[in-house]
Amino acid sequence: MTDRYAVIGHPIAHSQSPRIHAAFAQATAQDLSYVAIEAPLDGFAATVQAFRAGGGRGVNVTLPFKLQACQLANDPSEAARLAGAANALKFEGERIVADNFDGIGLVNDIQRNLGHALRGRRVLLLGAGGATRGALLPIAQQGPATLAVANRTADKAHGLRTDFAAHVTLNSGGYADLAGEAFDVVINATSAGLSGEALPLPDGLFAPGALAYDMVYGKGLTPFLRQARAAGVSALADGVGMLVEQAAEAFAWWRGVRPDTRDVIARLSVPLV
Repeated sequence: MTDRYAVIGHPIAHSQSPRIHAAFAQATAQDLSYVAIEAPLDGFAATVQAFRAGGGRGVNVTLPFKLQACQLANDPSEAARLAGAANALKFEGERIVADNFDGIGLVNDIQRNLGHALRGRRVLLLGAGGATRGALLPIAQQGPATLAVANRTADKAHGLRTDFAAHVTLNSGGYADLAGEAFDVVINATSAGLSGEALPLPDGLFAPGALAYDMVYGKGLTPFLRQARAAGVSALADGVGMLVEQAAEAFAWWRGVRPDTRDVIARLSVPLV
């Protein structure tokens, strides 16, 4: 009997998840179906429960429902609990188990696919929203020399430092506070790239040999990546690898087998021009 999975969001027509999981299922000989479901903005929980009642085994969750997914679960992982958000649910009897694979997907892409080790490096996350919350713990577990968050509103960045104080040693501040600092890995976790907005970053932010990484994917050179290129950075990446790697983690969590990601990333990649 074919096992059923889905991704739930609003809107959802743009989602690449059905394509990604279909490729994973074919490559690993798993008998499953995977569809995209658009839930009403006020109907996430009901949509999940209806899918579950119809025999669904698990779901991925995308915007704007990741916070609700964590709240719906009665067994959230530490990663989901600290982030306050979940991007994957698994149904086990009466339990709804939640996890957040966005952060480990990011780490896997940076280290495995792009070849930039995080241990001993100076790492900066731009933005203090849910994407950064999900990334902090997995990055911290790699042992960076410095882990910092900068946000347009410094108080929000300081709030993350407080929230994660028991788990992460974090530097925090506004963009202006970055003056005179240089980082080996700079990750744009804001949505500025979607609106074509450039961030007010100081000169000298990128250390020699730095990686500039934008979580936005499929948009070519975003304003952040253009800023990095203009600053002399040659190692540029968008978030397509993160997308595929987090999907692989969810697939392995559900199915017990981890698919190879390289071919899927290659198929979905857009030239950074």
